[in-house]
Amino acid sequence: MAFWKKKPAGEAREVDFSRLPDHVAIIMDGNGRWAKKRGLPRTAGHAAGAEAFRTIAYYCRDIGIPYLTVYAFSTENWRRPQEEVSAIMGLLKNYLLEVLEKMERDGFRVHFFGDLSVLSPDLRDLCLRSMERSKQVPPGHQVNICLNYGGRDELIRAVKAWQADCQAGKADPADLTEEVLSGYLDSAGIPDPDLVIRPSGELRLSNFLPWQSAYAEFWFSDVLWPDFTPEVLNQAIADFQTRDRRFGGV
Repeated sequence: MAFWKKKPAGEAREVDFSRLPDHVAIIMDGNGRWAKKRGLPRTAGHAAGAEAFRTIAYYCRDIGIPYLTVYAFSTENWRRPQEEVSAIMGLLKNYLLEVLEKMERDGFRVHFFGDLSVLSPDLRDLCLRSMERSKQVPPGHQVNICLNYGGRDELIRAVKAWQADCQAGKADPADLTEEVLSGYLDSAGIPDPDLVIRPSGELRLSNFLPWQSAYAEFWFSDVLWPDFTPEVLNQAIADFQTRDRRFGGV
């Protein structure tokens, strides 16, 4: 049993590990500010953030959360300095190389949300290989990485794909429903997030899963992402478990 399955001290004592959310989504924000506070380059913040992501991914697996989705790189992040973009892509490449080596042993499936077509050929190949290898891993814990992802871009790509199927006679415009359109999203076949977490003190979605988060519960924290620990996640889950989720009903 992993040490963190024991009831931690403080607020985390409130967590009921028998009724965890099925899907947690996290906007990994605050790497740059974390580095700045320490007089370090922003790239150091992203490296620290990558370690926090690894810790949280394993924690979610160990306590039994089936799906974890993280916002790694948005369609807008290309506007950042080239050095920073290159550092982020390098960290992703190293992570995927690790995943390919350990995913079956560690019981991880990996999936990607976003337009992978604009990535470098080697990184795109790693993404595709990771998803293909994931088919050999039994279902249980899946990490969805939003890479070159934007919620509005995802919806546009979905509508274009549906429109192409209509023109090809594979779909009927009269049959369009929420369920049909959901089948064209990057998240097709994956349950919508129950809990969306944003650290770093910001109070916005920033184009993250707008369709899928329609009935998610939101939890915000001032903790910067590199300082985000399993104990902080426990606080979010404990608060989530107090919510009354009515989904539009009474």
